[in-house]
Amino acid sequence: MYSVSKLVDYPDKTPQFDSIFKAFAAINNNTQSEDCLTLNVWSKPDLNQLKPVYVHFYGGRWTSGTTDTPFYYGGRFADAEDVIVVTVNSRMNIFGFPGLPGHPPNLGLLDQRSAVEWVKQNIHGFGGDPDRITISGQSCGSASVDYWAYAYQSEPLVSGLISHSGTALSFPTNNRTTAEKHWYNVSAQLGCGSSGDVLPCMRKQNASAILAAASAVKVPTTNPARKSPAFQPTVDGVTVFENYTLLSQQGKFARIPYLVGHNANEAGFYKIASYAQGSTLTDKQWDDFNMQTFFCPSSLEAAHRSRRHTPVWRFQYNADWDNTRLYPSSGAYHGVEFNMIFGESAEITGIAESEAQRQLQDQMRSAWGSFITDPQHGLKALGWPSYNPEASTLAEIGLDNHPSVSFVGTKDSAQRCADLLAQI
Repeated sequence: MYSVSKLVDYPDKTPQFDSIFKAFAAINNNTQSEDCLTLNVWSKPDLNQLKPVYVHFYGGRWTSGTTDTPFYYGGRFADAEDVIVVTVNSRMNIFGFPGLPGHPPNLGLLDQRSAVEWVKQNIHGFGGDPDRITISGQSCGSASVDYWAYAYQSEPLVSGLISHSGTALSFPTNNRTTAEKHWYNVSAQLGCGSSGDVLPCMRKQNASAILAAASAVKVPTTNPARKSPAFQPTVDGVTVFENYTLLSQQGKFARIPYLVGHNANEAGFYKIASYAQGSTLTDKQWDDFNMQTFFCPSSLEAAHRSRRHTPVWRFQYNADWDNTRLYPSSGAYHGVEFNMIFGESAEITGIAESEAQRQLQDQMRSAWGSFITDPQHGLKALGWPSYNPEASTLAEIGLDNHPSVSFVGTKDSAQRCADLLAQI
């Protein structure tokens, strides 16, 4: 998988490309601190009735991320749907997933758990209902949400899950051996040695030097569209497990209502980083990437929940608006749907929303707000059928930029998904 931390002079990019890219990739935010485990809370001042709570985990392919970007400004959504919005900072890269022998490998995931525990204990003071917390994520944050369902079956703390563009089946993980090898690669680069207890020496190193060394670790790949970072979640049997396909089939997940989906052209964003790194992929490779990483994992996870009688809804976002377009064919790319929920596209680009865009934004906010308010029944009340892989129950949002939701079947993709997921 690709990531980009600087602007790219992409062919035929739109005038708003730079503004969108800076906001989504948080390029303008260069502030770093070891005191990074913070969160943001938005709520309307009315405290007469406890409000449902929406906690969001950002993406960034386990490598980088921040809540300090207009892309994740939660005030408009909180105001429109009368929910409390919480965005969470957690450790990423080598600091979140270090591979340090003898220590928990997935500190970034534990940060998310600690944040939700804090919300559970303290959100009442902001007018929030601690018994109505829904966690949401985008990309790797979305996978974190699905990991949560497997890691905390007996004590989930939350009443709803929302995954945008990523599940436990979407991204590769490290094993302990690989994680430790990458850790010692970095320690050796910094003169701390390549075996034994190097932690005291590593603690004396500058954080920027550690990050630079981590970035220099090379990770082999057999699929140019699915490049993995060196420092990512590691299978530990506690927070991350080895065979999610089997666990999903066996129903070993928390039976919590789940809203899961993806966008029609996730690759529209990844093509930019691919171009920046001089890699050229065929249309088929990009289509396989879309299916293997996003469409099929969502399909499989939703199907297994449905078969275990867990409330589940599945969506695909399709719209392509002027003020969210990166280049002529970017389409409904990775992350773009959050402009419809947080509603910041006009602020980010300076281009006003169209009437159809505003109408679809209202519909999506209403749907997400209904799920957060009542994960069991909220979407049913809006006419959304629970997902059934044998029926027309995939919610197609914004087809042809029409402000509506329609429901279609997905049976035709079953064999292709089985073949693609078997390659992971």
